[in-house]
Amino acid sequence: MPAAGRKHGQASRTAPGTTAMTRICTTGWLLGWAVLAAGTAAAAPADLNDYPTAARVDYVFGCMKANGETHQSMEQCSCSIDIIASILPYDRYVAAETVMSLAQVPGRFGAMFRSPEESKAAVTNLRRAQAEAEVRCF
Repeated sequence: MPAAGRKHGQASRTAPGTTAMTRICTTGWLLGWAVLAAGTAAAAPADLNDYPTAARVDYVFGCMKANGETHQSMEQCSCSIDIIASILPYDRYVAAETVMSLAQVPGRFGAMFRSPEESKAAVTNLRRAQAEAEVRCF
């Protein structure tokens, strides 16, 4: 059935030099971008929750050991790791935890992790996230 305002057999009104193939390619290109944008939007929540459950539980157990093994401390410690996870990506959290652990080793080996600026920056970022969690959760 012809489109409104057009007689059967009359070409559609498009820019000069525009062919049906150009319109199809343009439509396909726009559809591709829409799918890509939808896929990116769908991936965003996963990025916000990139800490494995075992890492969160490990943090909560350690936190509860330090703050008392009560239901209230469990809630506060769970809140704390959620805040840290919202501030610091998991790979940077692991790097900072590793530096803090290895920096406690005595001697030259431990010194390798205590002195570099990258190590100090990683630990500083983790401590800032922990401070924010302390303020908001405890």
